[in-house]
Amino acid sequence: MLSAKSLFQEILDNDHSFALFCSIAASGESQGGWENARIAALVPESERPLAPKITRHGADEDKHGRIFNALMKKRGLEPVPVPPDTDYTMLLEKHGIGLAHEKLKGHEPLTVRDIVVYLSHSRVTEQRASEQMELLRKHFADHPDIGRAVKMISHDEDNHLAYCHEELLRFARAGHGRTIQRTLRECALAEIRVYRDVSIAVMTHMGRTLGWSGAKSALLTAGIRAVYAYERFAGWRRMVSLRMPERRDALGGPASTAPEFA
Repeated sequence: MLSAKSLFQEILDNDHSFALFCSIAASGESQGGWENARIAALVPESERPLAPKITRHGADEDKHGRIFNALMKKRGLEPVPVPPDTDYTMLLEKHGIGLAHEKLKGHEPLTVRDIVVYLSHSRVTEQRASEQMELLRKHFADHPDIGRAVKMISHDEDNHLAYCHEELLRFARAGHGRTIQRTLRECALAEIRVYRDVSIAVMTHMGRTLGWSGAKSALLTAGIRAVYAYERFAGWRRMVSLRMPERRDALGGPASTAPEFA
């Protein structure tokens, strides 16, 4: 019987598929680290108090990238090239989600609207990250090799999501509510399409690596498309709601360091 746990266990047990999984994850986290670092450097003067939180967000993402690389190193594996069709962050930017990299590579300060767009994009993508890590924590929190990493990254992603909720509510009170809701909706509808396409691509590459049958691959693809159908109908709404989180000022302190896995 196919399940999330059995699928990931199969990926975990094979060196080649595990290296691909970790390489894809490390690449995305490192990209997120760079983006947040640039945003922190370009925050407009009126929002400078937000810069340390954005910096911590980026530091957390960098830490996650190092953790995934350390998990590979522990097994004597090297990172592998990330197939372009599995590059979640690149494809999100291609679909106009978030702040353009050309803008982030420049030196002009961002606008308050740019910060609202950044936080809205993050609120959507951190919802996905939090849910994915919660699923891994549910099944692998006690795993001897990856359990500690899963719990640490899951905790961080929950903090990132809480931070996005709290800051967006602050901006909503300041008069940006319509912009936030419009941006959240646009981001969520684009994200679920990108997530569907990336999920199918990842399963295709994993299937080739692990020698899955055509029937198994077709069943997994059908499942991914069914999830997308649900998200397109109603599931996307969970990504656009805002509520004050239980974790207040979740990114108010320094980032924790990555543990040693070797």
